[in-house]
Formats: sequence, structure tokens, C-alpha cells
Amino acid sequence: MRAITVMLIACAAAGPLSAWQPEKYTGPSSEAPLTGLVKSQEPENRLSAIVQTTGVGLASREAMNSPGRAAAVSADLVAPAPAPGPQAATIAPGTKKINSKDGLTYVWIPPGTFQMGCSPADAECFDNEKPAHQVTIAKGFWLGQTTVTQQAYERVTGKNPANHKGAGFPVEEVDWNEATAYCSAIGGRLPTEAEWEYAARAGSTGARYGNLAEIAWYTENSGNASHEPGQKPANAFGLYDMLGNAWQWVADWFGPYAPGAQTDPTGPASGTLREPRGGSWGTTSRLVRASYRGYVEQEHRGNKLGIRCAAE
Repeated sequence: MRAITVMLIACAAAGPLSAWQPEKYTGPSSEAPLTGLVKSQEPENRLSAIVQTTGVGLASREAMNSPGRAAAVSADLVAPAPAPGPQAATIAPGTKKINSKDGLTYVWIPPGTFQMGCSPADAECFDNEKPAHQVTIAKGFWLGQTTVTQQAYERVTGKNPANHKGAGFPVEEVDWNEATAYCSAIGGRLPTEAEWEYAARAGSTGARYGNLAEIAWYTENSGNASHEPGQKPANAFGLYDMLGNAWQWVADWFGPYAPGAQTDPTGPASGTLREPRGGSWGTTSRLVRASYRGYVEQEHRGNKLGIRCAAE
């Protein structure tokens, strides 16, 4: 299998912002036939079906880590987030809120159980996507409806590091530390790898949540450039561009999956590489799958690597 340069990025625990690093991704070049695709459908029509068939349902959230964190998140959302406890069970999947600090829309992702890792009948999986295993997301969370735009990033940080300039385009050229700092500044955090894949699948079990060309910008249809989020159909949770357009940092260190069923996994306790997920406008179809796992140094930046924040 011939190695080629692919675009990804990595990160580490929050600390001083790192210096710019050359962009480098590594991934195999061989392409296998696409498998496991499902037809794209409108999110509104699928939410109730997901609740019925995949274990995604409403449930109470556990208490937040600290009162200060809960207060910060509530203050940042224009419509305050519900207090911890049974009240959270009243939030319907797909409920949206505007964050007052970055002006972006965040979508409520309900708790549920899914199969993480290599999708059934997916012939394109790499070894690090295995074994497939059951994961329960015990608490609902908010997730950006789109990746962070350049306008939002500049509003919060006063900077716009993006290579492909455009207020409504995804911000890129941010390393893991900077992504973590941004999400913290708006009262959120990076999603865990498990939360990201759960939200990306949105109840689907195939390699992608729809027909690749219809739902994602990648090498075959991007015109070698990023695009404003929201031009492709959303997945069943109402999230845009979970696959393609811009890689998205997740919180975890990169490492092998632990076998067996898990609840709210957070990845290895330590490591040397961080994970971007989802693929980008400059990656081939094989990397634009729900289970594909990128890995790079956490100080890495690139013009295909962006941010999508989560919040309690």
C-alpha cells in the first residue's frame, strides 16, 4: 500500500499555544469500492425513527463537573441551558440554541447507544478502526451545527489564521491547543472521539450518513477549495458537514480501541498524537467516512483542519 500525503492535524492537553508547524498527514493511497452507503434523508423525517431503532432517546444528564462550568455554559447560550438533572430530559433531539459569544448555532444531541468503529460491510476500514464496539453516550450534549467559521473565530479571538479567507468559511490553520482554547472561551470544549462519531452517524450504521457526493465536499467535487458550511444536506441530527470540507479536532489522544462495550469513553490517558475526524475538501473518499481516524501532532496546523465545539 503506497503512502501519500493527506491533510490532518493533532493536539495535546491545553497549554501555551504552539508555533506554526508544517502540514503533514499520512494515509494509504489505494482506493476500494465504496460500500455501506445509505440514502440521504431530511433530518426532521428521521429523528423519530432514530429514537425508535437505535437506542437514541431522551434521558437525564448527570451533574456537571463543577457549578462554575455549568454557570459559564448557561451564560454563553442565549437561551440558557437547562440545569443538570431530570430537566434535561425535556430537551428534544435537534433543539437549537445560539451561543452569545461566537454567534453560532448549537444543536442538542440526545444520549444513546451506537456501534463505534468500522461499519458493517465497509471494505475500506483500516486496522485502527477496529474492533467495532458498542458505545453508550450517557448524557446529551450540545454540538456546533457547523464547524467554526472565520467570522466566529475572529469575533472570539480577534484573529483569523485561515488560509482560504471568507467570513462564512471554516476557520483553519488552528492547532489542537488553539481549538481547545477557542471552545473553552465560548463556554464549551472539544467533543470526545466517541461523541463526534455518535453525532456524525446520527443513527446511521453505514460508512457515511448519506451518498458521499451529496453530503460532503472532498477531492472529487470540492474544486480544491473549502466551502461555506451548510450547502450540503444535514445529517439526521441537523448537523452540517460532519464529513468533508474541514477536518475537526476531537479531545482524545490517539490510541487503539479498548475491546468490549463502553460508556462515555475518553480515549487513552496519555499519548503523543491527537485526532482530527471527518475528512476535508482535500481528502480522498476513503478518508471521508464516519469511522476514519486521523492522527497528528497536537501542534500541527493545516489549511484543511478546523473546529467544531461541544458543550454540556
